[in-house]
Parts: sequence; C-alpha cells; structure tokens
Amino acid sequence: MKNEPLANLTGTLLLTAFLVVTLAFAVQGSFETRSEIAQTFSRAAEIQQAQLDLEELMRLQIDEENSLRGYSLTRDPFYVAQYRQAAAGYDAKQAEIRKILHNERLTAPAQMLDAYGTLQSRWRADVARPLLRRPGQRLVALDKRNKLFSDYEARTVAAIRDTLAGTNASLDRSTQLQLDRSSYVRAFWVLVFGILAILFNAYRSRLNRELEQERTITEILQRAFRSESVPLPHCEVGSAYLSATSHMAVGGDVFDVFRLSGTRALVLIADVSGKGVDAAVLTAFIKFMIRAIALRQSEPGAILSEFNSAFSKAVGNPYLFVSMFVGVLDTATFRLEYGSAGHDCAYLRRRDGVEQLAVTGPVLGVMEEPFYSKTIDLHPGDTLVLTTDGLTEVRDRDGKPLSGTGAMELIERANPHAQEMADQLVVAARSRAGTGLRDDLAILTIRVMDVEPALV
Repeated sequence: MKNEPLANLTGTLLLTAFLVVTLAFAVQGSFETRSEIAQTFSRAAEIQQAQLDLEELMRLQIDEENSLRGYSLTRDPFYVAQYRQAAAGYDAKQAEIRKILHNERLTAPAQMLDAYGTLQSRWRADVARPLLRRPGQRLVALDKRNKLFSDYEARTVAAIRDTLAGTNASLDRSTQLQLDRSSYVRAFWVLVFGILAILFNAYRSRLNRELEQERTITEILQRAFRSESVPLPHCEVGSAYLSATSHMAVGGDVFDVFRLSGTRALVLIADVSGKGVDAAVLTAFIKFMIRAIALRQSEPGAILSEFNSAFSKAVGNPYLFVSMFVGVLDTATFRLEYGSAGHDCAYLRRRDGVEQLAVTGPVLGVMEEPFYSKTIDLHPGDTLVLTTDGLTEVRDRDGKPLSGTGAMELIERANPHAQEMADQLVVAARSRAGTGLRDDLAILTIRVMDVEPALV
C-alpha cells in the first residue's frame, strides 16, 4: 500500500511522458508530411509550367516564320523586329524548359529538345538569315522547310508532351499516396491521443484542402490567357474586364489590340457562349488564331470567314458559338475597316452623338454564311467603344436589362478619355447589377486624339 502513491506517480509520469512523446511524434509527422506534399506540389507546378512553356515555344517558332513571311511580302522593317523578338523569346523559353527537364532528370526529352533547337538553329542559318538579306528570294525554301520540319516537330513535341504528362500523372499518384498515408496516420493518432489528435486531424485536413485549392487555382491561371491591348499612335486606348465568376479573373470574353505594321492595327472583341474557365480556355484559341489570320488576310470579312471554318472544325462542339467584332485601323488616316459577326455591342461616339455600328454577318460557329466588311472614317475626338453583352444585358433590381439604347446613353455621358470612359462604364454596370454580374463584361475603347489624319 505504501508503494501505491509512488506507483501512481510513476504511472502518471510514464503516461505523461508517453503522451508528450506521442505528441512530439504527431507534430513531427505532421510537418514532415506537409513538407513532402509541398515538395510534390512544387514539382508538379514545374512540370505544368514546362507544359505551358512547350506550347509557348511552338507559338514563338510559328511567329518567327510568320514574321519572315510578312517581311518577304511587305519589306516592312516591323516584321524584322518581330522576328528578332520571337527568336530571342524562343531561345529564352527553350532554356527555361531545358532547366526544368534537367532538374527533373528527364534525359530523353532533354535530348529531343536539344535536337529540336539544333534544327531550328540550322533553319535560321540556311533560310532565315539569307531571306533577311534578300527578301523574297527564299520564300519557296521557307515553305519547303515547313513541310520537312512539321512531321519532326510534331513527333518531338508529342514525345516531350507525353513524358511531361506521364511525370505529372506520377506526381499526382504520389500525392494521393501521401494523402492516403497521412489519413491512416491521423486515424492512429485519434485512437491514441483522443481529442488532441482530432484537432491535429482538422488542421491537417484544412491544410490539404488549401494546398489542393492553391494547385487548382494555379492551373487555372496558367491556362487562362488575359486580354491584351497595346498603345497606338495618335490614339488613347482604354480597357476593362469583369468576370461573372466572382472568385476568378477569367471568363469567356476577350479583347485584343495587336500591331500588324507600323500604321495598321488589329482591333478585336469577342464573346464566347458560356462563362468561367471552360470559356476562358477558348479565348486563347480565338486571340492567337485571329492574329495569325490577320497577318495573311487584310480584309475583316475574309478574316471572319476563315476563322468561322477553322472554329467549327477545331472545336467540334455544335453548341458553342462566338460573336466577334474584327477591325483593322489605319492610325495614319484613321480609317477603320471592320466586320461584325453578330456582335451588336459596338459603338462610335462622335462629337454630335453616339451611333451603333451595324452587324455584317451571323455569329461564328453556327453556319457557313458570307461575312462582309464596312469602312468608316474616324475624326479627332471620336471614340470607338467595343463591349460585350455583359453591358447591354446587365439588369437592375427589377430585372430590366440596360439594352443597347441605355448603353449608348451611358457612353454619351461618360468621360471622353478612353480609360476613364471604360472605368465609368464598369462602375455603372456594377451599380446597376447590385449583387453581381450574370455575364462576363469586356470593354475596349479607342479614342482618336486631336491630330489631323494623313492624306490617302
């Protein structure tokens, strides 16, 4: 009996020591698992970045060829600068991909990438440089090289893409195994450590959800391409974008201002049916396809016709369609030639009022119909206002849409400067919607400054 207190004390100390040791192991295991998962996610992010860089590498290689073709046809030094910019971007992007492949010890894809780069360097020496010295004399050689290179390029890129996809899938399986193992460990600590283990389980579960959510958001942001605009001579350019999906900055609307030459600029706004990430992915296809076509076709109606055929075949979804406004603006004469494929949200604000620009064809992706072009002359102080139907269809608390007439009234009252006008239209749409937008909203404004146009 005399030894009972001592035994109880010893048992308490042993139990306390056991609980302390158990807690230490639990804490240590928690941080080790978290570190392992974070490292796996970091590797997966690198692989995903390499996949995106590979697609960008192909685009830069195409830009090199298109710039050379443009220079050969037009002798415009603008295309020489574009070629050199694309070549420098290609080399930098190849170095980034090579570094990732080296870090991941992917030897075979790295060798294929080096072979791909060697072939590109040989093409620059044998075709590009002679063409830059003597424009027009090697265009046939350029076309022949494209045919010879396309098969090898497709095989090489496909092999690298498959390897990266396989590595990414392996990392996903590894992550799942780690998460499963973590769940079993958590269950064990629940039995041994009771309430404290439950608290740890809640913490770990929350951590896993946050890491998985961060990974998902990262993938979305890497896939989505934002709209772009560049400065134009003698013009103010303004833009704004709002996604109907409140927790995302991407959607199914896209606008683009792209310099085709020193005095010609492509102006684009398009609205893809649907919203969110799925629609946003298509905006990349739209933007870069229209740019590529515009480098070959100078007439907006022809651009829309060629894109309509390509869109129907490439997307393969009869339920998807696109409304689009494509314009080619001459910044020397302020002459705008445009085509509108079912896009009735294009306006021109002049000194004496606002007018709606006429539609010149049906929406894209529905039927094979002709598309026409119209030409208008802009004057100093005029502002071209392009929006998507997120503005005209924004509803007030009674469910009444703003409509085209309401949009024209907002444009007429807005600040004359391009960016201020775009910002004010966004504020007006938000104020009218109240709780939130039902559709994505994109706005592009181009104002002609007070300079005299060049004589045609």
